[in-house]
Amino acid sequence: MQRSDEVLDRALSTPERVPSHSTRVGGKEVGPQVQSWKVERAYATDLPEAMRAVSGSSSAQLELLLGGKDGIPAPRLYSAWADRLTGDLVRPGQSVVHTAGAGGRTVPAFRGTVRSRTAASGSDTVTVQALDGAERLRGPAYLPRPYHGYLRGQPVATATWCVDELLRQGGIHSCPPPRAPAVDPADVKPFTALYASLHGGFNATYGQPEDMPDPSTFDWIREGAPFEMALMPKAPGLEASWMPRSRFALPGKVFQVECWVNTAFARGNIIEMTAVFDQVGTRTGYLKATFDIAISKVFITSGTDGVGVPQVISWPIDTLASLRGVWHLGFTVDTSSTGTVVAPTVQPRLTQPDGRTRVGEKATFSKEDSWQPVSELQQVNLKTDMAVECVQVTDRVWTDTATYPQEEWEQRGQWTKGAVLDVPELPLYDIPKVSGSQWDAITEIARASMSTAEFDEQGVFRWRGPSRFTSVPAVPDLTVTTRRDISSLTVTEEIDACRNHCEQPYQDWKGIGGVIGEPILDTAVREIKPNSAIVVQYAMAEDDVEVGPPVVLDDSVVGKGHQVRFGTAKTGGTSVKGDVTVSCWRDGPTYSVRFANHSAVSLWTVTKDGKPSVRLQPIKRTADPKLRSYAWSNSTSQKYYGKQQYTAPSADWVQTVETASALAKAMLTAGRYPVPLLGDVEVLHDPRIQLGDVVRVVDTAGAELDTLAWVVGIRTTHAADGAPQQTLTLRGTAFNGVPADAGLAPDAPVDPAYGQQRKYQRLTAQYATLDALTKQAISYRTLLDTPGGTA
Repeated sequence: MQRSDEVLDRALSTPERVPSHSTRVGGKEVGPQVQSWKVERAYATDLPEAMRAVSGSSSAQLELLLGGKDGIPAPRLYSAWADRLTGDLVRPGQSVVHTAGAGGRTVPAFRGTVRSRTAASGSDTVTVQALDGAERLRGPAYLPRPYHGYLRGQPVATATWCVDELLRQGGIHSCPPPRAPAVDPADVKPFTALYASLHGGFNATYGQPEDMPDPSTFDWIREGAPFEMALMPKAPGLEASWMPRSRFALPGKVFQVECWVNTAFARGNIIEMTAVFDQVGTRTGYLKATFDIAISKVFITSGTDGVGVPQVISWPIDTLASLRGVWHLGFTVDTSSTGTVVAPTVQPRLTQPDGRTRVGEKATFSKEDSWQPVSELQQVNLKTDMAVECVQVTDRVWTDTATYPQEEWEQRGQWTKGAVLDVPELPLYDIPKVSGSQWDAITEIARASMSTAEFDEQGVFRWRGPSRFTSVPAVPDLTVTTRRDISSLTVTEEIDACRNHCEQPYQDWKGIGGVIGEPILDTAVREIKPNSAIVVQYAMAEDDVEVGPPVVLDDSVVGKGHQVRFGTAKTGGTSVKGDVTVSCWRDGPTYSVRFANHSAVSLWTVTKDGKPSVRLQPIKRTADPKLRSYAWSNSTSQKYYGKQQYTAPSADWVQTVETASALAKAMLTAGRYPVPLLGDVEVLHDPRIQLGDVVRVVDTAGAELDTLAWVVGIRTTHAADGAPQQTLTLRGTAFNGVPADAGLAPDAPVDPAYGQQRKYQRLTAQYATLDALTKQAISYRTLLDTPGGTA
């Protein structure tokens, strides 16, 4: 139910309701011009109609009949060929907001965009049809598909993570979005090197998971998450790491590492974020920020593994221990330098639960053991004792750390939360390929996972998993009765709603690992001119999963992996580190690699002996997953209704036997007995009712029922000077008990007389002599069959 106030509640309880509505198109109020309006919402699914509340997606539609203004007919103002000054008001894609209520008070009824407009020439009517937020998800669907799930033998994401990612592509966010997803050709503007939401998976929007903790060591939580969902360790010291999509170079510009945490949900006191850099040879450097909520201090360390004693700089943050709650934590690193070594300048940044931003003083590492030589970003590590969400690394985040604005740090005004998720469901070892639009892919996932996807009346996307309809609230959201609210009611019970043998196919990924595939070798040596960039496209098989940017090798390392070498001459020259940023992205069968040369001389992608040095190394799975299925049955239901089977479509989204069992059981729970469907329930208009609400239906006039039911469809219409009409489609929350058949003796499905043989006494009664029988010339089988009557 939507929230209301005492004024609206009182207006809806009076015998004579005075309807109210407001309609804005393009931000302009057109309510007085609305001749009639209609809003429709319903869940759609591939399950039988009577089981439709179990899963599916919902797109709300609004239809407006719009009249003219100031004596000018509507077609002249708003048709497709009308003057732009007035016609743009209802152009396709224009915003539409509609509210409805009573007594001068309204609540949201629809928020979306115009889909079509139709002008009836010679009339004063233009029909405007609008679709809700699903219209924002018409872009091409794409999901990053790393190989780490089957390589590590553990899920890399969940179906919930995939839905969240598809929403983000459509500009619908559940947490702070990537700061700078687009590539800047001039390499000046910020660029997101890593973005991992941690919304039910370690998979990353930009970048790839590298090392993932065992599933038994953490939970995905919504309660206590900074925004929507968070990674929650079960013990202190949970570790994870990611490969960036951009191996930006040092020395370089200003980069930033950040995340959001809830210090009130903690197993310990520490969270660490580390940027690891690939130096010459096999050495790795690092810049690590440690936030200690026990002693209210931040530590930043810079060094090279195994070399000297790294310097540690600390900052006291007095509220870090006392203010428990949601914190935004991060640090900026200025790596500007004209030489081949940089003394990093660092600055921690924190935003407290009360909204106050804390910025530590700038500090530069003075000890040589903490200086960073030429290198490229290799990976990003996270070590946490507390709930964490939205890990992000941004290169060139600002020109310097001192002038970095607070509004940029907080991404103020750059995004609005527009999605609510559910607990993660359907763990995935391999991300399935998707096609069509983002809404098509979300609908596919909803059907495969028995979930619901919808935009509510405020334009907020809501994802609810298969457990949504398994528990019924003790108190209904609303009670409707035939005495006051209901004008008509149809109750339907059908055998098609009964499913007492439910089977769920699934892909079995046990025992499947990763293996090195055939390398893709470049065919040409590429020149990268000074302070410029080139993009090279390579063809990969559609089934190949994604790989990160190649690692930059130097002459001290010999390897045949995913790599590239840069030389000072086309014939080979001297190897170069720290001068080229390598980034990559995948678009279908095309794998694009961008090489950005930050030096003042040309560089080449060349081996020491003058051959092309780009070597891409795909990772393939060792075998295809086996298709299996899991079934649940109910023998009591089968006794009364016979075997009624339902086999879910074979989907790539179910990848464990546990998930298959849970889905099959949920289907059986929903359909083991034919739950009544209450259709065409015409009630007094109540704008507070939403899909998924539980309504108590009391019929004392006809069917004599008193039951709870889910709202699975709503249609509301209203013509000017009339009363709004609202029709609900309801599905009972429970069946009407197990059949008892008291006092009944159901007939057998086959006539008991069929197949009985004539007895000798009856044969002699019909045929007194053998001669009389012979004259009939009947076959032996006919002789045995009973032609009716009793044997």
